[in-house]
Amino acid sequence: WKETTRRDLTSVVQTLLPQMQEKFQTVSDQIIGRTDDTSSRIDDLEKNIADLMTQGGVEELEGENKIPPHRSGGHLKEGGIFAG
Repeated sequence: WKETTRRDLTSVVQTLLPQMQEKFQTVSDQIIGRTDDTSSRIDDLEKNIADLMTQGGVEELEGENKIPPHRSGGHLKEGGIFAG
């Protein structure tokens, strides 16, 4: 009885494992595809923003998270808090 149960269990595992691997690969491929699509969209948005900034006469900021100076004469306090 034990040997039959063991063989049955082995058979089930041998059947399920390739199915699970295939499903995992499918989901993984979908995630990678969506990530690539999102990356392309972000690249397009960055290009569009840069084009709009150029059209608007705004110079491109260097570095990340820079805030352009406010045109109404306000200034940024330490820590990036705006004082108008």
